[in-house]
Amino acid sequence: MCVPSRGSLETMRTTEKAHECVREIVRPGDHVIDATAGNGHDTLFLARLVGPAGRVTAFDVQEDAISATRAHLLGNGITDDRVVLVHGSHSTLRQHVDCPVSVVMFNLGYLPGSDHGCTTTCGETLIALAEGWEILKESGVLSVVCYRGHPGGMEEAAGVVEFAEGLQDQGASVVISGQEDTEAGPFLVIMRKE
Repeated sequence: MCVPSRGSLETMRTTEKAHECVREIVRPGDHVIDATAGNGHDTLFLARLVGPAGRVTAFDVQEDAISATRAHLLGNGITDDRVVLVHGSHSTLRQHVDCPVSVVMFNLGYLPGSDHGCTTTCGETLIALAEGWEILKESGVLSVVCYRGHPGGMEEAAGVVEFAEGLQDQGASVVISGQEDTEAGPFLVIMRKE
């Protein structure tokens, strides 16, 4: 289970911690999911990890996010068909992915530089987490960066933690990093299927 050393936790951004944990799991040829494409940073990261033989399915409800992700991929040389972009909610995950996946990444909140009123929501995120967990391979990981500083963010983050604790009660490995650092700041939840 990815647990960055104490020194690295203090200097690493939350998204970098998520990448460090995911990097340990994903192999070339894997199928993975970016549940919240945003500007495409996690999508590109995953596309590089899975390589040309792998598959990334990336979701976002905003057309601007899908366009930004597509441009980010092309600008970084990802021109093959390893990435499928879905203009829709991550709560529709199972409608688009039916094969086992090694990782599902979530970066909750809103699209940076856009309408802060358009955010992920607790209800849809909990559906997506349950569906992602269902198709996750053994030793696979759900990685969730939670942001509490937007309307509904506190409720969503609490829902993610409750979901993770429920999985832990069923034998999953769970690490929550940074939750106590600030009241409204981001934190990381990693859930690994054992």
